[in-house]
Amino acid sequence: MAKKTRSEARIRRHRRVRKFMSGTAACPRLNVFRSSAEIYVQVIDDQAGSTLASASSIDHDLRKKMQGLTKTEQAREVGKLVAERAGGKGVKQVVFDRGGFAYFGRVKALAEGAREGGLEF
Repeated sequence: MAKKTRSEARIRRHRRVRKFMSGTAACPRLNVFRSSAEIYVQVIDDQAGSTLASASSIDHDLRKKMQGLTKTEQAREVGKLVAERAGGKGVKQVVFDRGGFAYFGRVKALAEGAREGGLEF
């Protein structure tokens, strides 16, 4: 049996958790994807199959703010921005989907930024 790569293991963890986690209109799913350089987040209503709000570290609104910040600080800013955008759509409560990543470092900073921005989870 071949050894699993780190990315394959993450995808398996994500699929395992997603069996039991789903976003609704009342409580959408806050999904996180972290690449080596950037971080992306979406607020998703799985029942309707639509994205309600999104933000990323390559977002045009954040580009100027991101210069000179560490990746963890960037993740916190992305969390605040997605909370602001979701709040504009009337979303206050979400379920946090860390996408198979450990709740550590950038993922944790993004979650804390989203909480600072007003999202509850």
